[in-house]
Amino acid sequence: VVLKIIKHYQEEGQGNEVVQGVLLGLVVDDRLEITNCFPFPQHTEDDADFDEVQYQMEMMRSLRHVNIDHLHVGWYQSTYYGSFVTRALLDSQFSYQHAIEESVVLIYDPIKTAQGSLSLKAYRLTPKLMEVCKEKDFSPEALKKANIAYENMFEEVPIVIKNSYLINVMLWELEKKSGVADRHELLSLASSNHLGKSLQLLMDRVDEMSQDIVKYNTYLRNVSKQQQQKHQYQQRRQQENMQRQSRGEAPLPEEDINKLFKPPQPPPRMDSLLIAGQINTYCQNIKEFNAQNLGKLFMAQALQDYNN
Repeated sequence: VVLKIIKHYQEEGQGNEVVQGVLLGLVVDDRLEITNCFPFPQHTEDDADFDEVQYQMEMMRSLRHVNIDHLHVGWYQSTYYGSFVTRALLDSQFSYQHAIEESVVLIYDPIKTAQGSLSLKAYRLTPKLMEVCKEKDFSPEALKKANIAYENMFEEVPIVIKNSYLINVMLWELEKKSGVADRHELLSLASSNHLGKSLQLLMDRVDEMSQDIVKYNTYLRNVSKQQQQKHQYQQRRQQENMQRQSRGEAPLPEEDINKLFKPPQPPPRMDSLLIAGQINTYCQNIKEFNAQNLGKLFMAQALQDYNN
């Protein structure tokens, strides 16, 4: 499955283009065993009549006919510098997890993998976030009541990769074909491009967060202004009724003040949580880049001392 995901990205993923596919497998005791996968085909706007759901059903039906595991257990997606904490991923994972409780999403990072270590992580939505998504209420009050923060939106599931004997033989053959110079390239400290790109993406998300904070502060000011208007209206109404009573007239009928002053719509807070989660991911990436470079520096120094 891992090799198929990597092959899918190498064939169709270019730059920041994301590739996706379906995970197949079965549940054994308290484990989810992912034993097969197949990619979503790339289609353009010209393929308007392409039915993605029908394509998945046909693929799983074909796999069942040749006695291959065909149970749907989630999906996978590549990522560009860790940019996977998005609303699209949240909605997709909710749909999978709501229909099939055991579903996971595998996130494959080709950029980290190119640095010398496989980057593959599995995520699920937490039960709290699942409840909020079912209600579709992303207001500040609802998220506060559910105690949702970016730290408890996703839960990472530990991954154990097991190879068949044939796969192990193939990996040994690949290792023999790889030159020694290629291995030394893994000790290269030239990761400034990766670090600079991560910092640029981090700054973009911080700018988005600042804009979202401005929107929320504007909402709070509008709410405060409306509260003052309500208070002034109630005072005028009360004074007018007192004057009417002093003249022996009937007081004015009570009106629904919420109809007169329609409360401003609060901005959805889910996007802010996702941006905060993405900022946290970028920060972790930068820390990992720095730690890797430090490790490479020590390794290169040790190699030089050994050669001397």
